[in-house]
Amino acid sequence: MTRCFSLTTARNRCYRSSFLKAGLRSTTTDLQDGTIMHCWVPRTLKDSKPNLLLIHGLGANAMWQWGDVIRKFMPFFNIFIPDLLFFGDSYTTRPERSDAFQAQCVMRVMEANSVRKLSLVGLSYGGFVGYSLAAQFSEAVERVVICCAGVCMEEKDLKEGVFRVSDLEEAARILVPQTPEKLRELMGFSMFKPPPKSLVPSCLLADFIDVMCTEYTEEKKELIRAIPKDRNFSNIPKISQPTLILWGEYDQIFPLELGHRLKRHLGDNAHLVVIKDAGHAFNVEKPKEEDTTLKLKSGQPRRIKQKSDHAAPHI
Repeated sequence: MTRCFSLTTARNRCYRSSFLKAGLRSTTTDLQDGTIMHCWVPRTLKDSKPNLLLIHGLGANAMWQWGDVIRKFMPFFNIFIPDLLFFGDSYTTRPERSDAFQAQCVMRVMEANSVRKLSLVGLSYGGFVGYSLAAQFSEAVERVVICCAGVCMEEKDLKEGVFRVSDLEEAARILVPQTPEKLRELMGFSMFKPPPKSLVPSCLLADFIDVMCTEYTEEKKELIRAIPKDRNFSNIPKISQPTLILWGEYDQIFPLELGHRLKRHLGDNAHLVVIKDAGHAFNVEKPKEEDTTLKLKSGQPRRIKQKSDHAAPHI
């Protein structure tokens, strides 16, 4: 029986409207190699503002993951928000599934929009893409924010018990949920205090899956399988840009140890800020702390109520 009303579809329309009202416009770039990239870009590019690239993670399209923060960034930046491949309206017929290829596609979109310098924020899987983009295009990327992305993980970590879910195929089934039960399981892994079942009925979860999770399911699982493949610490480049690392204290998807590992890898060039009483989805659980930490405009660092090896810098 066809649904008469979809709350997910309605919210998607609201996000689209808010992006348009914020001064963004929807663009599609044909990379001429079987790849189509969708990206939200400024309706008017202002030379007086620096460029900020927001890269989403797995789960939904870019609007859902950045829709609640763009208005806070718009006064200070030219904002660019791409849909990564196999999310939103971005896709490719090419076989590549690596974060490096995603980064190359995003950079080609930036070049198509005449963006030569930018800073970036990468959330979860988007952090892998952002880190790769900073490594491959160091002359273009000025500053980096990595949010709960296990960039310094190794393939052997799966076997050595670093992760709560060590079976990659089971992890893919959770991260690309096809049933309300799996989506609820994902919420449990993502949040320090997930909402009770009574507040999120299965019908709403099924609606979200129907709208957001039924396209490119195998391709998304291939993206997940590609993350740890042949990943060794010795092969992870050390980026030179000032880097802010944000992590939820109780992250169950990418454990906090991976945040400390990345900080050690980058040394004094990086600052690690740990959001207290939050999990992987700290941007949902602790939006005020995130807002304070992600002060990218110039100014003096401000401390927020969290654990940190440094004050949260305005990089």
